[in-house]
Amino acid sequence: MVHLLLRRNWIGRIRLALTLAGLPFTVCSSGVRPAISCTPSYPFRATKTITSTSTSCCKRYTTSVRTMPSSATLHVKSRCPQYPGSKIKRLPVPDDKVDWSQKWPQYNPVNHTDPAVLKKPVWADAEIGVFSPKFNTVDAGVDRTGFEGTYKVENGKPLNPHGRTGVTGRGLLGRWGPNHAADPIVTRWKVDAKGAKILHSVSKRPILQFVAIKRKDCGEWAIPGGMVDPGEQVSLTLQREFSEEALNSLSVVPAERAKIHERINKLFKSPGFQVYKGYVDDPRNTDNAWMETVAVNFHDESGNSVSELPLQAGDDAGQVKWVDVDSSFALYASHSHFLELVTKERKAHW
Repeated sequence: MVHLLLRRNWIGRIRLALTLAGLPFTVCSSGVRPAISCTPSYPFRATKTITSTSTSCCKRYTTSVRTMPSSATLHVKSRCPQYPGSKIKRLPVPDDKVDWSQKWPQYNPVNHTDPAVLKKPVWADAEIGVFSPKFNTVDAGVDRTGFEGTYKVENGKPLNPHGRTGVTGRGLLGRWGPNHAADPIVTRWKVDAKGAKILHSVSKRPILQFVAIKRKDCGEWAIPGGMVDPGEQVSLTLQREFSEEALNSLSVVPAERAKIHERINKLFKSPGFQVYKGYVDDPRNTDNAWMETVAVNFHDESGNSVSELPLQAGDDAGQVKWVDVDSSFALYASHSHFLELVTKERKAHW
């Protein structure tokens, strides 16, 4: 594990050096809510197992939680040179200046909040000064608490718990501080015509498949997740986002919608486990707004729930399909790491 951490930090430093030298290593796509693909990953803390109760479904399930180190891990995607969906260049932040505890009097990043956010849609806050949100608490239904504990607030604005990003404001994110998302990882076993699990030729482990969507904004494959609405239970967000993005439940006729709802309820009431809960190294992050997520795996062990439903892209998805889980399949943001954790839990091929 120590060698792995050192290797990942070494890769991050090489990419940062390329950035400072002006050499490209990212691919940026334009769009309403685009994303940048920055391939270096971040290490996780040791796993701990807890028992959680979902109040909305009145069920209890065991969850495996991987949390991000709040100080040891340097975010990389959050320092990608060009902010997504804009021509804004981030102020390059070297590794030794990321942490807020490091003095840097010359630090003067550009302030950027996307025009779509400034139009005050229902999912976005107003500008600081116009209103004063109550950070580190639930404020008028909006959960402004951080998954990693209390974050600092300076001059009325929250500070990214993982340090400087080279840009202030909210960028493409609606909320000041943490922006909470939920990522449902729906899996099944890959089976042959007789229903027997198919083993990988190299690892000799059974192959998992998961429901993947192709994002319209950046063209990358991803887990069909989305933002948690104010006052909404995360368990409901997971179910809603999967239904809307992978099954296009909003556009089907009522009778078909009822069938989808029945199958989805069956799957999401099955035993699942929480793969990850914490900060996300996302290219949309700024000094004052950042992504946090809860990723939960729901496994169709017998293959008779969502496996029998026809997948249909909806909402923000361009395409949707079952994909073999494999380390070589490139995914948006940190989603490949979530899937790696799922394969370890399920003792499947990676």
